[in-house]
Amino acid sequence: MLNRENIENLLHQGGNIVGSDGEKIGSIGQLYADDDTGEPTWVTVKTGLFGTSQSFVPVEGAHTQGEDLVVPYTKDHVKDAPRVDVDGHLTPEEEDRLYTHYDRGLRTYSDSQDDVDLQGDADLNAGTPTEGVTGGRDAVDADFNTSGTTSGNRGVGHDTSGPTTDDAMTRSEERLNVGTEREAAGRARLRKYVTTENVTRTVPVQREEVRVEREPITEENRGAALNGPDISEEEHEVVLHEERPVVEKETVPVERVRLDKDVVQDDVTVNEEVRKEHIETDGADGGKRL
Repeated sequence: MLNRENIENLLHQGGNIVGSDGEKIGSIGQLYADDDTGEPTWVTVKTGLFGTSQSFVPVEGAHTQGEDLVVPYTKDHVKDAPRVDVDGHLTPEEEDRLYTHYDRGLRTYSDSQDDVDLQGDADLNAGTPTEGVTGGRDAVDADFNTSGTTSGNRGVGHDTSGPTTDDAMTRSEERLNVGTEREAAGRARLRKYVTTENVTRTVPVQREEVRVEREPITEENRGAALNGPDISEEEHEVVLHEERPVVEKETVPVERVRLDKDVVQDDVTVNEEVRKEHIETDGADGGKRL
């Protein structure tokens, strides 16, 4: 007889659901159990692109075949099943629609919905996924996570720090991405101004000085000496000359000055703090830290 343990093994092995014609319908999605007995009654099969759609299939009449679950329905029959939200619990109306589709009879409920019986097969009184069956009796095995669903190749456990999300914890860390940006670091300009300085130059100059020359009377100059009165008063002068510096200034171009830019490569060390999340196991063997 197919029980919860059999299907649980298929979930962890990532098994598929195969139709009665031997054609694969899809992968096993979630297992739904009876509210009272905890025994599996419904299983969902993932269909559509990337398994985005899930259809409900009765567990009754199914059997295992290796890592797969073979159901007594064709692929088209399963895919045509009424669309029911996989939201953690089947309402009586949703179950009735599914029973009708699979010709399993209708389920009836009292006004208080405390007493449940079937008009058809009494083994198909399923209501919630196995992970959610805890009220009024012991919880199901820990291999079923309490987030509301059980799927193949998934972990177990539930969130105790807040609302349940999924069966895994995401570890994140900050990465340091260093780049560069261009910004104005300053301005450079050319400005021309006038200063005054003293310039000293040495220039040679000439001047005339008087020198008295005396010469004795000789036969050669006797005639010039006796030319004129014997005794007289006379004056004789000579003009003296000298050189003086003459200063003249002129403006001449000496150079051309312009601004240009060169690119200089520097290495700058960046030191920043980044945060990193770590996950450690509490109570598991070894107490590993990730």
